[in-house]
Amino acid sequence: MNITDLFTDQKTIAKIQVRLPELFHIAEVESSRAGKIGMEVGSARERILIALLIYKFGEANVETEIPITEPEVDVKVFGLPISIKTITGRKLNGVKLIWTVDAEQALKFSQEYNPRCDILLAQMN
Repeated sequence: MNITDLFTDQKTIAKIQVRLPELFHIAEVESSRAGKIGMEVGSARERILIALLIYKFGEANVETEIPITEPEVDVKVFGLPISIKTITGRKLNGVKLIWTVDAEQALKFSQEYNPRCDILLAQMN
């Protein structure tokens, strides 16, 4: 069993297609104030996807105790580091590479960015 089973197992695919949009919608509602979605929605979506990984592969194969200071890795599955990114909408823009309010630091990071691990990108249209 490996991470690609998420994309090849028909039973899992069917569950994801039904449940993930519902769960992402709940995350958006819970992260909204005054009609605007807060940036904490990304953390809620990340927890949803980690729960999916635990459900599919078991707690023993999913490591969630990753230091918050780790710049890229959000979870490890079968010991392999994975960065989780989520986005809603048809356009693939606005995916954060790094959390910072320092524009200069963000620009420097993006120019020097070289992925060190796989990325799990979930896009909801």
